[in-house]
Amino acid sequence: MAEVLATMVVGPLVSMVKEKASSYLLEQYQVVEGLEKQHKLLKRKLPAILDVITDAEEQAAAKREGAKAWLEEVRQVAYQANDVLDEFKYEALRRKAREEGHYKELGMDVIKLFPSHNRFVFRIKMGNKLRIILQELDVLIAEMNCFGFKFRPGPPVPVNHLRENSSKIIDPVDIAGRSRAGDKEKIIKSLLDKASNVNLTVFPIVGMGGMGKTTLAQLVYNDPEIQKHFQLRLWACVSDNFDVDSLAERIVEEAKKNFETKEAKKNGCQANGSSALDKLQNAVSGKRYLLVLDDVWNRDEAHKWEKLKSYLQHGGSGSSVLTTTRDQAVAKLMMGTAKGAYELGRLGENFIEEIIKSRAFSSKQEKDWPRELVNMVGDVAKRCAGSPLAAKALGSVLCTKTTVREWKDVLRRKKICDDRNGILPVLKLSYNCLPSHMRQCFAFCAMFPKDYEIDVEMLIQLWMANDFIPVLQGEEHPEISGKNIFIELASRSFFQDVKGIPFEFTDIEVYRVTCKIHDLMHDVALDSMGKECAAIATEQSKSGDFPHSARHLLLSVNEPETLLNASQEKGSPVIQTLICEEYVDRDLQHLSKYRSARALKIKGGSTSFLKSVWLHHLRYLDLSRSYFIKSLPEDISILYHLQTLNLSDCDDLERLPKGMKYMTALRHLYTHGSSRYITSLSNLELCGYNTETESVAEQNSSELVHGREKWEHRSPLTHMDLLRYNLSFSHSSALPLWTCFAQLVDLKIQYCDTLVYWPENVFQALVSLRTLYIRACSKLTGRTQETSEQSAPERSGLLPCLESLYLNECQSLVEVPNLPAKTLCIYDCLMLGSIIFGQQEDTSSLIPGSSSEARASTAVRKLSSSTSHPFLPCLESLDIMLCRGLSEVANLPPSIKTLEIRCCYNLRSLSGQLDALQTLCIGNCSNLKSLESCLGRLPLLEDLRLWNCESLQSLPNGPQAYSYLRALMIESCPCITLLPLSLLQRLDHLEEKTLDACYEGREYSIRRRLACLK
Repeated sequence: MAEVLATMVVGPLVSMVKEKASSYLLEQYQVVEGLEKQHKLLKRKLPAILDVITDAEEQAAAKREGAKAWLEEVRQVAYQANDVLDEFKYEALRRKAREEGHYKELGMDVIKLFPSHNRFVFRIKMGNKLRIILQELDVLIAEMNCFGFKFRPGPPVPVNHLRENSSKIIDPVDIAGRSRAGDKEKIIKSLLDKASNVNLTVFPIVGMGGMGKTTLAQLVYNDPEIQKHFQLRLWACVSDNFDVDSLAERIVEEAKKNFETKEAKKNGCQANGSSALDKLQNAVSGKRYLLVLDDVWNRDEAHKWEKLKSYLQHGGSGSSVLTTTRDQAVAKLMMGTAKGAYELGRLGENFIEEIIKSRAFSSKQEKDWPRELVNMVGDVAKRCAGSPLAAKALGSVLCTKTTVREWKDVLRRKKICDDRNGILPVLKLSYNCLPSHMRQCFAFCAMFPKDYEIDVEMLIQLWMANDFIPVLQGEEHPEISGKNIFIELASRSFFQDVKGIPFEFTDIEVYRVTCKIHDLMHDVALDSMGKECAAIATEQSKSGDFPHSARHLLLSVNEPETLLNASQEKGSPVIQTLICEEYVDRDLQHLSKYRSARALKIKGGSTSFLKSVWLHHLRYLDLSRSYFIKSLPEDISILYHLQTLNLSDCDDLERLPKGMKYMTALRHLYTHGSSRYITSLSNLELCGYNTETESVAEQNSSELVHGREKWEHRSPLTHMDLLRYNLSFSHSSALPLWTCFAQLVDLKIQYCDTLVYWPENVFQALVSLRTLYIRACSKLTGRTQETSEQSAPERSGLLPCLESLYLNECQSLVEVPNLPAKTLCIYDCLMLGSIIFGQQEDTSSLIPGSSSEARASTAVRKLSSSTSHPFLPCLESLDIMLCRGLSEVANLPPSIKTLEIRCCYNLRSLSGQLDALQTLCIGNCSNLKSLESCLGRLPLLEDLRLWNCESLQSLPNGPQAYSYLRALMIESCPCITLLPLSLLQRLDHLEEKTLDACYEGREYSIRRRLACLK
């Protein structure tokens, strides 16, 4: 069967080497001087092998051992050639930097001390390496002819498909919810029927891989009845590693995040000195909880489950553990009996067909689907064995096939799914149909353990570091190509659970995208990469043989340096990617042996392992959370290939190397959480793509201004896009530096006493800014410098890309600018007396606000209708908190979807026509009396939460006001004596409802009133 094996990833490696052999840098700096003949032979022989690679890969996949061995040898020779060509390229960059004076600055410009810099020595050394590679290529070409490999074009790059589906990562319709509705209801009923059970209930879902067990568990977990019934809901993925302590830690962390019970969070955080299991017992003690243990495999480790179970048994009556597993033996072990597990059957063929259609014809409207292909969907569905994952994979394969003949070719493959291999052959077929560079990118992910949460930005940078992303014509940035590759792979279900996770960048929430890989897809990647990728993530795997042949290695065990030092003593490893998840306490003694290293992620207290002279292939260096590093070696600046340098959260870091300006390949520099102590940033000259940094000047701005002048003097940052910048300083006379960054995305200004007026001249330059955060600028009024008494004229086009504006602790603020932000957050601005978004035809470029005493002087200036402009027309989210002087928020724009006002104790008036509003949260606004008839019809409201509004008497009313309401909370609002009729009619349909005990009696009388009205 042709698809039992996933094809080996060799083609993209050979293609990459061919492109490097033609690099203009090699000729420009004459690094192949005297080696021209060998260079020409290399450029001629590589295409000959590349022409037949596809045929060889397919024959290897068909279990032809000779082809497999030949491909393996091609791969090893290609790796050698890759290192040699990168050495040539590095030498070209080194000679360029030497001409610019870099080596003289470092004191490395003495040939006797550094004989490798001698051109004659370099030529001899590289000539020998090239000669060996050419000899091996001659042997491979001779064998190629003996095998009779033929030219076979590879799968096309789906350019149009990428463009059309750039935002379509999940199915357009929620097929899963409908297809498993019956299964969901049965499981929910079983869980709710056990409500009075004193003993812990264990309920396994058993089924073949790819049948949707996890999806079904998610549907149960998120069901409103389950949310209401269980006080605490917890989720943990187990996979291959049933480590009791680490599993307990993950469950406790989940309990801390669970907002449904404050006690659980409190208990989960208590007893820092206790073991993880003790914390787990505290977290669940007395609570009726639901714990989902996803993807359990531990059939031979009953003692581990019994140990964990003994701590879980301290929950309240009705507590349940819902597990998913492929193995009936696991279900029996966890339940203690052979009966009672829920066996998940095959998905109905009609749903399988729907999934296939949604993937195969995703780029077309249904009316444009080719009828002859639609008629074949039923035959395709029968090959999926009732598996939704197989349907997604097969549908994605067919997406790029547009003729009946191509579809029949797929159907002619025998036993795409069978009982012995399950759906794995379908997934391998889907993998084999990818373009070769996409196969390389996905196969690389075999280095991550199963169920690993992968940071997508890091993944793309690792692809770049290993040269997996081809240079596409017309595409300037490899990051964009990498993103498109990721989106395409995700759309084909190679990646799943794609989500954005917020992390703090100087108090601004920046979302990082993460994903996971289905364990069957992970098996496909492992099958393709063989022993080239490895992960050591458990103490058991740590005690086994070290994977010396691995080129990409992830270590997630304690004391990784012990393992690495022991392995390095035994030989010269070929590692290209090394990720150490845990802290390295001691020196890595032999890391200089990693001559092929392209990517290193190590956190520790020392940089002694950074022998730059031996690590010159390095493209990716992540030292984040290396808390005790004070400086980097000066010679790190000779890493001319380095693209990514991550120094975030290096608390003690004081300075950066002076020679970083010579690192012309650097595209990503991260210093957030570190650079508050870095004094050298102001003089840093860089060229690259993506920078996150922050700067502090405690005395004055002269140093920073000098830094700006230096940048401007030297063709400022022509290749560097500074994406995030945090500027903190006091007693300064100017706002320096960032005015020259046209690509700045995130900007934070804090503790700036001299910032009084909006810096229009600066804002005009920041045409790419998406997030602006201003904090603790105590003298900022919000007015412009043209006039301190009136609002300035409309400034159309100012900050055109702004999405989020944060104003925090600006105690003199009386006006807020009219900017095209989608999110506006105002926290702790005491002088802000009112916010008026517009007054019929009256407009202003500023939204005025003032204390009651000064309101007359900051009232809305009336303009003629011909000069009027809409106010914040894009605003979708408004969040106001701790503005104690705020008395009025008027004429809210109709575009708002989320409105939150908290701790504004003087607020008396709120108005606007909010027809798009979906979420309304008002809390601790003790003087607000009414919401009736002041916010419009609220036809789309989904979530209403009111608390501690002691004077509030009435709620929004109207026939459509609560048609879509899903969640309602009213607490400590004693003056609300009667709910609106439209809200009463919705009470029984809510997914979440929280009402004070005092409302229970009222609700009974309300229902009687409603019955009478009916």
